[in-house]
This record gives sequence, structure tokens and C-alpha cells, in this order.
Amino acid sequence: MNIISDAVGAFTDQLSGLWPKLTEKPQLVNGKLRPCPGTPNCVSSESSNPAEKIEPFTIKGSPEQAWSALKTIITEQGGIVHTEEKEYLWSTFTIPLFGFIDDVEFRLSAKEGVIHVRSASRLGFSDLGVNRGRVEQLRTVFQKQR
Repeated sequence: MNIISDAVGAFTDQLSGLWPKLTEKPQLVNGKLRPCPGTPNCVSSESSNPAEKIEPFTIKGSPEQAWSALKTIITEQGGIVHTEEKEYLWSTFTIPLFGFIDDVEFRLSAKEGVIHVRSASRLGFSDLGVNRGRVEQLRTVFQKQR
């Protein structure tokens, strides 16, 4: 099975090099996650648009422990953490086979008792629900560990 997995990984790596690179590093905008671009390949817990809206992760217990657990979960679920600040985290997930890269960002709001999330495809118009599904998968694992 490793041969197949290695072959798919190599193919994905080759394809991902074909897609556009970021023109600027993701970051908070006025203390919040960046707004979605208005395409159906982005979800955000800080959006007021019902089509983009997704619930934030609820923190049970210590915000610091929840933040630490989230970083572990991202890595275990195949993501790569690129930027980690006190209350902000930027990670990426690569779609197997095609190599599409999705940016997944988090903002800790200890005051609200939540971790806000934004997940968006870098390329294309529709993602067929991949970003929403990923956030829900991360939430499920997060809630089980809390």
C-alpha cells in the first residue's frame, strides 16, 4: 500500500506546483479573519453571509489547552501549520491527487470562548463542499479531544 500512497503523493506534489502561489501571506484584518471572496469555496465563522457561515469551535476548559490541541489535530489530519501567533494560526491542506491547496485559518477568542475558523480554496470557484466538510471534520476531532 505504501507504493500506491507514495505514487499518489508524488503526483500530487507535481500538480500542486502548477497552481498559483499566494501573493500575500494570510493574516488577520482589523483583528478578524479575512472575509471570504464571495465564491462558494470559502467558509468562515466570522461571515454574516449565510452561504459562507459556519460555526466557530467551542472551547471547553482552558483556551491555551484548546489552542494546543487544535495545532495537534491540524497536523494529525494532514495539515501544515505555517504561521502561529498568540491568537492566530494559518495552516494549509492539500487535496490528494489534484494538489489543490486550501488555506485554513483560526483565531482564538478566549473572551467569547471560541476559536473562529476560515477555510478557503486558493483556486477555482466551487469546491463541492470540501472546505465546509474539512472544518466539520476538524470540529468533530476537536470536540472528542476536549
